Amino acid sequence: MALAKELMGYPLITERSSLVLSASHFKKRTQTTQFSINPFDRRPRKAKSGVVAAISEDLVKTLRFSTTTGDRKSEEEEKAAVKFKVRAVVTVRNKNKEDLKETLVKHLDAFADKIGRNIVLELISTQLDPKTRLPKKSNAAVLKDWSKKSKTKAERVHYTAEFTVDAAFGSPGAITVMNKHQKEFFLESITIEGFALGPVHFPCNSWVQSQKDHPEKRIFFTNQPYLPNETPGGLRVLREKELKNLRGDGSGVRKLSDRIYDFDVYNDLGNPDKSSELSRPKLGGQEIPYPRRCRTGRQTTVSDKEAESRVEKPLPMYVPRDEQFEESKQDTFAAGRLKAVLHHLIPSLKASIVAEDFADFGEIDSLYKEGLLLKLGFQDDIFKKFPLPKVVVDTLQESTKGLLKYDTPKILSKDKNAWLRDDEFARQAIAGINPVNIERVKTYPPVSNLDPKIYGPQHSALTHDHIIGHLDGFSVQQALEENRLYMLDYHDIFLPFLDRINAVDGRKAYATRTIFFLTRLGTLKPVAIELSLPSNGPKHRSKRVLTPPVDATSNWMWQLAKAHVSSNDAGVHQLVNHWLRTHACLEPFILAAHRQLSAMHPIFKLLDPHMRYTLEINALARQSLISADGVIEGGFTAGAYGMEMSAAAYKSSWRFDMEGLPADLIRRGIAIPDATQPHGLKLLIEDYPYANDGLLLWSAIQTWVRTYVERYYPNPSLIKTDSELQNWYSESINVGHADLRNADWWPELSTVDDLVSILTTLIWLASAQHAALNFGQYPYGGYVPNRPPLMRRLIPDKSDPEYASFISNPEKYYFSSMPSLAQTSKFMAVVDTLSTHSPDEEYIGERQQPSIWTGDAEIVDAFYGFAAEIGRIEKEIEKRNADPDRRNRCGAGVLPYELLVPSSEPGVTCRGVPNSVSI
Repeated sequence: MALAKELMGYPLITERSSLVLSASHFKKRTQTTQFSINPFDRRPRKAKSGVVAAISEDLVKTLRFSTTTGDRKSEEEEKAAVKFKVRAVVTVRNKNKEDLKETLVKHLDAFADKIGRNIVLELISTQLDPKTRLPKKSNAAVLKDWSKKSKTKAERVHYTAEFTVDAAFGSPGAITVMNKHQKEFFLESITIEGFALGPVHFPCNSWVQSQKDHPEKRIFFTNQPYLPNETPGGLRVLREKELKNLRGDGSGVRKLSDRIYDFDVYNDLGNPDKSSELSRPKLGGQEIPYPRRCRTGRQTTVSDKEAESRVEKPLPMYVPRDEQFEESKQDTFAAGRLKAVLHHLIPSLKASIVAEDFADFGEIDSLYKEGLLLKLGFQDDIFKKFPLPKVVVDTLQESTKGLLKYDTPKILSKDKNAWLRDDEFARQAIAGINPVNIERVKTYPPVSNLDPKIYGPQHSALTHDHIIGHLDGFSVQQALEENRLYMLDYHDIFLPFLDRINAVDGRKAYATRTIFFLTRLGTLKPVAIELSLPSNGPKHRSKRVLTPPVDATSNWMWQLAKAHVSSNDAGVHQLVNHWLRTHACLEPFILAAHRQLSAMHPIFKLLDPHMRYTLEINALARQSLISADGVIEGGFTAGAYGMEMSAAAYKSSWRFDMEGLPADLIRRGIAIPDATQPHGLKLLIEDYPYANDGLLLWSAIQTWVRTYVERYYPNPSLIKTDSELQNWYSESINVGHADLRNADWWPELSTVDDLVSILTTLIWLASAQHAALNFGQYPYGGYVPNRPPLMRRLIPDKSDPEYASFISNPEKYYFSSMPSLAQTSKFMAVVDTLSTHSPDEEYIGERQQPSIWTGDAEIVDAFYGFAAEIGRIEKEIEKRNADPDRRNRCGAGVLPYELLVPSSEPGVTCRGVPNSVSI
């Protein structure tokens, strides 16, 4: 009778499994979460308990007959003798566009499916067979109607398969998939229906390769999370096998269809085989420390055995198959890259009829109003040079109405001259695209940390007299004591590279320091700019200080000085804060997560959306952006030395324990710890839009992470004994950040607080921090005079031969210092692409398959609570942007601060916080 009860709707298993848990386990998983869910919050529907298995009336009658005729078989044998059927609903996502080859292979696969070359699935139980001690398995089942549905145009196609299992099967824990077709397919999810416990979900979201390319069966696990020591017996071997497959063996050249995650140094940025001038040093190792990137295994170059051979666009760079852009993301990125190519090409083709430099501000404005003034028929000539799909050509021509125009950057939208003002220059240090460098002045004049034995004495040229007249009645000492002096300090990062940078034609830079005063209104104003050159040059030029202007000549000098500061700022923003701190430094944690954390691990499930697309965008950056003669070298002051500058920052100032927002604010002296304040700290610049909004998001992420972590780790011993978790963190440091592995500042991983801090920092960097640094690049930098990425001339003084030309025509000198038309055009097109949200973007508080990404219903509820909190934060930010007392984000001609508003439409919006570093 026991078996009859089970088949009539009682649990099929009595021991703990993926869907039936012991009493103590159930208690742990249902403790109260920290997020309160409001009645109007959307929640997933929970499956009703006691769902009856899909068993026929005849089967039940047979069972009843056997139990009344005195059959004395053991219960296990009795169950094994009873068979029943369950159904799999398999969701496959189709590509929207296919080339001819893909279409032909698709037709061949449809024919092959009819003659038995199918997609084959096998269900695996959480239990071991007591006789064989191997996992219990169903029969092999094939997807039905593949050939019939092969012409379906829908984005998602649902197939079914039917398994036969016996009553002793237990709960499904995994499913294997074998693709006997020629073509890969994208498996989105599998749902098993028919078990007494209700539907069993397998979120897959993975490409399944053909058996001819990858002979092993693919393994997918249910959405039920398990710590390693909780893994049911039937899944233990599969759990380790899948991780072993993902790690690879560290050898061989990676194929694009591979799913192997491994580490390597940055030795593929140069192309010495093409030219010695394109040779670049290896980044990573004791000589030049740097984070590790994803290994591709390509052959070395002929010229340099330390360098890996290049793959040039449009050929794809290797990243594991599931890390590659999905179709809509590919289309968005490709359209942006095409736009960049065309905009860069046009000025070079028109060199004979367009001057190299802009003549005046009107010429820059014309880029947005009139485009590049292509003469009739010229555009057709360009398109003939590129074998572009007709749909792309038609779309581009229609959208530009025959001209290639740029969208007007947001910085010009409310007040086109705002960028010229000192208050706007200062405001952007706390509410612009790079609000993470401003620091409080603790000692005046500032002190350099450079080694005087190498760089000579670096005493600042700044004095009290330079700033005393601009402090609104405060003495310098009073301003220091009342926390009113702040600084952008690019002296130490730039000075070691200036000799080499300034030796390049068309590149000129200073190492700058800018001092700001915090007014009684809570706004900043610049009071002095120090411009430094290496001390081995002419003495009169090694250091100079400019202060706010008093006449026409000093006004032009001041504007040039601000331009050089902005150029320094743009370089550090791009190479250090953006690329290094959010892209490169996250990659080791992502690689280690895939290698060491099973897809069943709760921490992998938490991190999964925050790792999306990062490996792909970083690979594309190595191919086109940070490579020798790439966009960054061509468009930014540091040129060929940019990545060495990035590496210098990694060695001297990057610390993982300081990457969280509160720790970073305290390190920069912008905040002080204060337990009475909402976030445990007090901001010394109260109206600091990046920090104000960032702390809201940081706090929400931290609360969500704590809720999640405490659910699976009720005591610290579980963290210490979690082998996968410890291996992940250890490999992230000891392999991924190997050059800094001996630093004493790495946080320990022993307690709940440790884990919450580490995970909150990673999610913050991948989501809010990256968004704050990325999606304003075109809105603020698309107008190049506001943030020139490079400068071509130094500021003349009276003893320079060019001083006379500066005095006679300062506007012409100003534009000859700025990037050229060709440089501006290319830069604008690239930052436009980098600032664009794709249609498939997932924003913070969103997830694919939000109701079934985990089998833990309480955590699903907590996630909806987190999403609701993100919605409340968005409304609070909107409210702040309308508050006239917040002068750094509201006022006449002042841009609202929206870079940390969580949601966004596709396109260049200057808002939106995606889950991951995806562009």
